[in-house]
Amino acid sequence: MLKEQGIRFRYILAFWLFILSAVAFLDRTNISIAGLEISREYGLGNQRLGWIFSSFLIGYAVFQLPAGWLSARFGPRRVLTLGLLLWGATTALTAMLPTAIEHAVLLLIGVRFVLGAGESVIYPAANQFVARWVPQKERGVINGLIFAGVGAGSGLTPPVLSWLIRHHGWRAAFWFSAVVGFIAGIVWWVIARDTPEEHPAVQAAELQEIREGLNYQAAAGGSGKPKISWGAIFHRRDLLALMAAYFSFGYIAWIYFSWFFLYMAQVRGFNLRSSAYYAMLPFLSMTVCCLMGGVLSDRLTGRYGLRVGRCGLAAVSLGVTALFLVIGSQAGSPQLAGLILAGGAGALYISQSSFWSASVDIAGDSSGIFSSIINMGGQIGGAVTASLTPWIAQRYGWTTSFAIAAALALFSAACWMTVHPERTLGPES
Repeated sequence: MLKEQGIRFRYILAFWLFILSAVAFLDRTNISIAGLEISREYGLGNQRLGWIFSSFLIGYAVFQLPAGWLSARFGPRRVLTLGLLLWGATTALTAMLPTAIEHAVLLLIGVRFVLGAGESVIYPAANQFVARWVPQKERGVINGLIFAGVGAGSGLTPPVLSWLIRHHGWRAAFWFSAVVGFIAGIVWWVIARDTPEEHPAVQAAELQEIREGLNYQAAAGGSGKPKISWGAIFHRRDLLALMAAYFSFGYIAWIYFSWFFLYMAQVRGFNLRSSAYYAMLPFLSMTVCCLMGGVLSDRLTGRYGLRVGRCGLAAVSLGVTALFLVIGSQAGSPQLAGLILAGGAGALYISQSSFWSASVDIAGDSSGIFSSIINMGGQIGGAVTASLTPWIAQRYGWTTSFAIAAALALFSAACWMTVHPERTLGPES
């Protein structure tokens, strides 16, 4: 019967979450593409630009736990829609700041902080969707699809926004980002529901398949409010390991999101157009490898169990990431360095699905909160690298900056070996 019903509606919603993920990273990385122009217009310099980058991530990290609670309490449909409207508004507000305004740095820091707070809901809400809509055997590939939007959004950002900046100025790039966000949010509100039981397009066969594939007891009838196991969450021994591993992940990832474009322009000597094209490579690599990582995670899980499919895959991919970072940063050819470092970004994102799939495997209907705590670690890592990386590069060189990132990749791999996704949350302590 399932074969006769055609495509499952959960795949359509997962694809739109891929779109929302791409929009989120369009809005958060547009400032790195426009950074040179913004820095010149307001007289910032790399250090103060780093503060602006960090303010987004601080807002994002601070609001992770509230975002997880809101997603569990009110559902991904409402929470994501409101989040999209807020981050569209703050992106538009950035474009409206006049050139001669006083205290531009403080205003940009404030606006980016609010943008981070608005965007904090995207992945806790998406993970709450996965917990309610996606059978365990599909979580790797669905999370891989959702997070492939990170690479797609970030990869399309350099050429599209660079073209807009060259022809219409940096403010046009922010107006474009804001409009895309508003449209994406309206579409999500129209097509999404918080649970499969509420959606008129979900047929009985798909609903049965979803219910049978969940590894926890969902709220009664799919419509009740989930009981949040706070004690069980905070007594989970591997929660700290996942936070530390994701801190390292975020530190490495945000070298690409915040500084890779400027690294190719300022250190490797590419012009604006060439930098934009080479800055695409890591994000295209992320997109492909994120999808591949999700597929591999589910296949390895089905054959060897959750420890191999989630933890083993993540540990190996992070080890490969470290190797690429060291070799790429020392390559003499700028073109070769760009290619090798792009490979490092792809290897990193093979592990991405494991973080979020393991969160659902462990926490079930509390996964919105559980994953938001882990994600907080990742965003703190990103905030650290946004400000620390240019400081290290200025004093010790970019090779040292990438070597520190490589060491953190190995640390993250070690953390994964202490995680047990096969053990679900116990009763609340």
